[in-house]
Amino acid sequence: MVSSWQVQHAARVVSQGGVIAYPTEAVWGLGCDPWDELAVDRLLALKNRPMHKGLIVVADDIRQFDFLLEDLPDVWQERLAGSWPGPNTWLVPHQGRLPEWITGEHDSVALRVTDHPLVQALCALTGPLVSTSANPAGRPSARSRLRVEQYFPGQLDKVLGGALGGRKNPSLIRDLRTGDVIRPS
Repeated sequence: MVSSWQVQHAARVVSQGGVIAYPTEAVWGLGCDPWDELAVDRLLALKNRPMHKGLIVVADDIRQFDFLLEDLPDVWQERLAGSWPGPNTWLVPHQGRLPEWITGEHDSVALRVTDHPLVQALCALTGPLVSTSANPAGRPSARSRLRVEQYFPGQLDKVLGGALGGRKNPSLIRDLRTGDVIRPS
């Protein structure tokens, strides 16, 4: 069981520009403040992931994404609300409201409202977080804290312990505009 103090400490690390690892629904994730360019640059360097690919942003509640969703057609907003919280990541038009270090070369951003209690508690304190799998590019996603620490020995500012959410695969990714599946779950 993870204490609220540990979650508060992880949130403080994020607010100070840190990069953390934490368990998600299916795999371990790396996270940081999506508005902190230096933290995102560091996270991308740790993963050896090019910026142009973009990153997923996770929240504890759909309201944390209101600034991105307010102008979307009602049918799209209903589609999002009907699938969250849960293992659904949507590519949502960002309308220039997020920095390029998050969106990459895309006109959409990958968003998910988590149903993992630990990630919800963390996002309730930090606001939306970058959420990308905790692995160097080309390596399998970490499914244990030990694997995270093997991949990134001494390189993370905090590893927030806890259990994975029990899903076998990372979230389904779909395009909000077309409904097309980009990555099956």
